[in-house]
Amino acid sequence: MTIAGSSRIRSNRRTRTPDFARIGACFAMAVQLAIPSLTLGDNSSGASAGALGNRNVSTAKPAGDPILKVMQSELARATTNLAKSEPAPYYISYTVNDQDLVVLIGSYGSLLTNAGLRRRQADVTMRVGAPALDNTHGQSRSSGMTSGSLPLGDDPDAIARVLWDLTDREYKRAAPAFLNVKTNTAVRAEEEDKSPDFSREAPQTHTGEPLTVPGFDRAAWEGEIRRLSGVFRKYSDVYFGSVTLQVANSNSRLVSSEGATIATPTASTRMVIEAQTRASDGMELLRVETFQAPSASGLPTESELTAKIDKMAADLHDLKKAPVAEPYDGPALLSGRAAAVFFHEVLGHRMEGHRQKDEDEGQTFTKKVDQEILPTFLSVTDDPTVKEIAGVKLAGYYEYDNEGSPAQSVAVIQDGILKNFLMSRMPIKNFSVSNGHGRNQPGLMPTGRQGNLIVTSTKSVPDAQMRQKLIDEVKKQGKPYGLYFDDIQGGFTLTTRSLPQAFQVLPVVVYRVYADGRPDELVRGVDIVGTPLAALTRIVATGDQQHVFNGVCGAESGSVPVSAVAPAMLFSEMEVQKRGHSHERPPILPPPGFETKTTQVQDAPAKLTVQP
Repeated sequence: MTIAGSSRIRSNRRTRTPDFARIGACFAMAVQLAIPSLTLGDNSSGASAGALGNRNVSTAKPAGDPILKVMQSELARATTNLAKSEPAPYYISYTVNDQDLVVLIGSYGSLLTNAGLRRRQADVTMRVGAPALDNTHGQSRSSGMTSGSLPLGDDPDAIARVLWDLTDREYKRAAPAFLNVKTNTAVRAEEEDKSPDFSREAPQTHTGEPLTVPGFDRAAWEGEIRRLSGVFRKYSDVYFGSVTLQVANSNSRLVSSEGATIATPTASTRMVIEAQTRASDGMELLRVETFQAPSASGLPTESELTAKIDKMAADLHDLKKAPVAEPYDGPALLSGRAAAVFFHEVLGHRMEGHRQKDEDEGQTFTKKVDQEILPTFLSVTDDPTVKEIAGVKLAGYYEYDNEGSPAQSVAVIQDGILKNFLMSRMPIKNFSVSNGHGRNQPGLMPTGRQGNLIVTSTKSVPDAQMRQKLIDEVKKQGKPYGLYFDDIQGGFTLTTRSLPQAFQVLPVVVYRVYADGRPDELVRGVDIVGTPLAALTRIVATGDQQHVFNGVCGAESGSVPVSAVAPAMLFSEMEVQKRGHSHERPPILPPPGFETKTTQVQDAPAKLTVQP
């Protein structure tokens, strides 16, 4: 799916909103790599090329896994001995994540990064007190986990020593945190939601089958990344172009004092193609395409990817010449991908369970269970057990969440009526158990998060008729034009009470669709803005085809892979605003090889003599 956004843009947004990490942000969903905060050294030597190698990778050892044995042994020892402490922990878990990663980044025909990495990280979670009140209560939630790196080999003594140290450090965090929680609870006003801090769940036992990933021919992919990134050299309009390939194979093991033992191997391959330019007024313009598959063999062919790059360059050339859009409020049509991001941001984050309990949150829908919050022809389900829709692999698929609960399909909204929330093991009023949505990035405490958010409709028309439906609505309202949002970069939403309950979705390809029959007009520099209670009631019709948006979503518990699925949607009213931008001039000199070319060659790239 098409996604645009970069870590640089993400940083700018965080600067504007310092509290962004805890306000339910999911910004630039898919441009982040799936494993954030890794330091990758450039490594192009033949010796290191075997990080994945040209071999089949088996990341799970369910039969007699030595790592699991050490985890279980050390957990039993810690549980027995710390039970004698005061205050004593009532729950301890160890999570160990093994990760094998290869990252190739190419630009203009050469490799910028050729890196292989293997790492093993342990998270020690500890809850002191009792499920009704423990050290993770309220703003003390981070005291529930301590993380560190584990030795890569299977040496049981080395692994046990590190787990012992992490356990000791975690208890020395959790015990005083619990005493502070008890003190604060005694002196503060009574909380509205008196639900326990932790739910009781049946312990699960599951060891996934070993993965047999098709061999990754690293040398061949190095060549393809060079060739693909070299295509950008044909286009003087593209001021920066890159192709990133990430191949990750991992195994997550969890054991808990409740008796859970879970090992879940996973494999994923992500390709991100990014191209940037700058308009004459200084506005930065970005196009991104992302592709995801279980293995590199599942990615599109090289010819298909080359065609995507050509289309991205053509889009940027057209966007540079397009007029800047003006603020607007009127009918709008969102493509399926745009509608998927819209629902992820505007609705999905407000369905996450912990936001209904935190009194700093806006709690937009907390007290609207069994009430109508969407048009009655719409239903929303979050189902992380679905692997594929419309031939597209879903990034939000998983078997067990990060707290050891089985993934479940959750009917969040049925026929417009709110029915459920996405629950971790943090209970809220009237929802006392997990439904398999406790998710986190390693090193952070899990919270209720989205997986595969799927929107369905009983009031659909063929996609081919949606444009005419937009024109009919424009004429009905007496507007000169409506807006069609074809492609999307990402978005973010604000959910805390201290900030406006607003969202911002960042489209990149937007057209004015005129009611008088004039050709559609491409415009640039526009963002969708609004508030959820108003925006969600203005959907009047949907298309009949589901479209998938895969990405990476960031919030309090870190960055996790997600998918959003929705049909195209017609809104009777949508508000847009001008996008802020710098006024830096485009490059003064032409790109190398274009010194004698006129601007006309940009309209006919096939005639250029410059070759990748």
